[in-house]
Amino acid sequence: MHIKKGDTVLVITGKDKGKKGKVLKAMPKQNRVIVEGINMQTKHQKQTRTEKSEIKHIEGPIHVSNVMFYDNKAKAPTRVGYKQENGKKVRVSKKTGAIID
Repeated sequence: MHIKKGDTVLVITGKDKGKKGKVLKAMPKQNRVIVEGINMQTKHQKQTRTEKSEIKHIEGPIHVSNVMFYDNKAKAPTRVGYKQENGKKVRVSKKTGAIID
């Protein structure tokens, strides 16, 4: 999966198309990511002895194919490539050629 936790991504399709956000959690086995402020879902929390009942708004997972890495240097979404740098595999921006990590 080309997206990692902490990356800034742009949603390229769906109800939140055009929005940017930071990846809070990456789930590579399901090919999904949770992005800050994207795919907001409503969860009704039942009352317990210690907590009151409330309606929570949480981010839901979105498929990784629906997001694209956002390059802050180029100020545009870009594809992610890989190359060897000093014997280590590093991510590279296809638009600028700069190393991401």
